[in-house]
Amino acid sequence: MRAGVDIGGTTTAAALLGDDGSLVARVALPSGHGPAAVVEVAVAAVAGLCAGAGLEAVPAVGVGVPGTVEHGRVHNAVNLGVAELDLASRLGERLGAPVHVENDVNAAAVGAHHLLAGSGGPPGSMAYLNIGTGVACGVVLDGLLWRGASGSAGEIGHVPVDPAGERCPCGQRGCLETLCSGAAIGRLWPAPDQPPPAALFAAAAAGDPTARSVRDRVLRGVADAVRLVHLSFDVEVVALGGGVSRLGVRLLTGVRAALETMAAASPFLASLGLPARVTLLDRPQDAGVLGAALLAGTPCPAGR
Repeated sequence: MRAGVDIGGTTTAAALLGDDGSLVARVALPSGHGPAAVVEVAVAAVAGLCAGAGLEAVPAVGVGVPGTVEHGRVHNAVNLGVAELDLASRLGERLGAPVHVENDVNAAAVGAHHLLAGSGGPPGSMAYLNIGTGVACGVVLDGLLWRGASGSAGEIGHVPVDPAGERCPCGQRGCLETLCSGAAIGRLWPAPDQPPPAALFAAAAAGDPTARSVRDRVLRGVADAVRLVHLSFDVEVVALGGGVSRLGVRLLTGVRAALETMAAASPFLASLGLPARVTLLDRPQDAGVLGAALLAGTPCPAGR
């Protein structure tokens, strides 16, 4: 058995992966803020898994965490209040087991690849496009996670697509994140009583012309991200994930329609068949913990 821990800004989810690949136990706890609290919550999550499965310990643990990861060290996980944390060493000492630490989107890409395998065999290449607070993707090529030379492969949220667009927190202007991320939707369509993406799409469906305009802008932004991923990596499949993907078929249908509009103006894009190469995961909530568990027992990425 292997444990997977997905540390998010709000929730730390953990799952125990059986020898047959099934998820046999789950735990969810509020995430800690600051290095010490992040470690303590991860320890508690694994302890909860062991208690639920009647185990004294697990032989290996995988962790997905926001930020840049280098040799098990986490850098700049802002939402967790972590500037730098040697998470693999500190967590390994507490658990008495080897710990693999990976960027959360990369870990989710590994999990997404595994989930897609259940629908007719794993694709040789795929990208997991995470549309959450920010925008990023994890890429699996020939069945292996592709991190790039410095660990920054897939940071497409900071590709500028509109020189006259909004200023991005990264310092550039008009990045993809300013168009279609959860943070961008919250700015464009504030909704204090429900998730802004759901509120936006509901208002658009009800006929609000402003909501329709904002919704279409968001869908074009996601379609731009899908197009960028395909043109960069020519993957077989792009799986949509992250908080905004909870819109489900409404998001998928809209993105496919935006891609079809792009293809109508470009014979080159039309030849690529991009709308059919975008999909949703059957169990998107499992991608992060499943990928982390699948990475347990493997060496930590070198990063920069």
